Amino acid sequence: MRMRSLILLCLVMAVVGAVFVWGRYYKTDPVSAEAAMQQQAPAQAPTQNAQQAAPQSTPQPAPEGGKPAVAVRVSEVTQASMPIRRRTIGWVEPIAAVAIKSRINSVIMEQHATDGAFVNKGDVLFVLDDREVKATIARDEAAMAQHQAEVERAHGDLERTKTLVAKQTASKQTLDQVVAAARAAEAAVAADKAILQADRLTLSYTTITAPISGRLGAVAVTPGNLVAVNGDVALVTITQMQPIRLSFTLPDRDIDALRAALAQYPPAAVRVFTKGEKTARANGNLIFIDSTVDAASGTITAKAEFANENLALWPGQYFDVEIELGVEPQAAIVPTVALQVGQDGLFVFVVTPDNKAEMRKVTVTGSDAERSAVTAGLQPGERVVVEGQHRLSPGAPVQVEQ
Repeated sequence: MRMRSLILLCLVMAVVGAVFVWGRYYKTDPVSAEAAMQQQAPAQAPTQNAQQAAPQSTPQPAPEGGKPAVAVRVSEVTQASMPIRRRTIGWVEPIAAVAIKSRINSVIMEQHATDGAFVNKGDVLFVLDDREVKATIARDEAAMAQHQAEVERAHGDLERTKTLVAKQTASKQTLDQVVAAARAAEAAVAADKAILQADRLTLSYTTITAPISGRLGAVAVTPGNLVAVNGDVALVTITQMQPIRLSFTLPDRDIDALRAALAQYPPAAVRVFTKGEKTARANGNLIFIDSTVDAASGTITAKAEFANENLALWPGQYFDVEIELGVEPQAAIVPTVALQVGQDGLFVFVVTPDNKAEMRKVTVTGSDAERSAVTAGLQPGERVVVEGQHRLSPGAPVQVEQ
């Protein structure tokens, strides 16, 4: 029975194998036949409708010289009066700064100064131990009183001696001795007065006051500390904040304009700006021009003063500085974006009447955020390129866009 099952299984497997072989090698694939027919079919030419649908391109005439026209935007040069301004970098510095130190050897008894406080001239900052100085004054006052008594006695002796000399009962030599003694007593009193004046001056040193108005720095000492005459460490530093000064430099070619701006009344206006801002942080006036030019940099130092009422300027800060050096009457005005920087200085591209680019070197005397005054190189009515300059070269054809 078992043998018959095995034989039947073998027969079934043989039939399945025969069917697989027949289908693999003898059955035709309709998809493959269709692909073969398409390969054998001749290629068809495009229809007339397809030819009509194809886009038609009209050849454009090449510009003269073979260069394509560059699309640019232009602005017309106008004429107007323009302030002459210079921009540079400046740094804030105090007009006065004082390091407070003790003028005697003593001990701090009271501290009235606090870190960062604003003080006025004459305000008490520290009080030192004054007991030793007061004792010295009392001793010197007693010595002066003794010498004053000697002066009174000497004057009495002098009067009596003069009477005796007049009666010829005393010699001239005795009178001379009495006069000398009286003068010596008077000199001793004068010396005592000078000593007392020095003692009282030393006593004043025990109260340390602010010599200027300003802002205190960090206080370095506290009550109980011993302070020495002109010690290495300052007790505190006072920095004047109002008014305050700002220093800046300009090229030496602006010396004449700076001198004229300083001589006018009021002096030239100076404005400071925080980097990136268009609104002035503070307004002041030119007050100083240095007497020499820095030969290394070819610049001259100038200074301006600011009221600094709102404490907008702080010593040590750097700002953008703008100073007005006068007015350029009837200058050629162009947009600042039209100016380009080259090896020989500033230049602009001018569009000629035949729409060609012309590179023109210019001299700028002043500018603001949007306009610049040109005194040489341009005439009112000419057109300057304000957009597309980086694609231009001298003589290149241009196409002006509106």
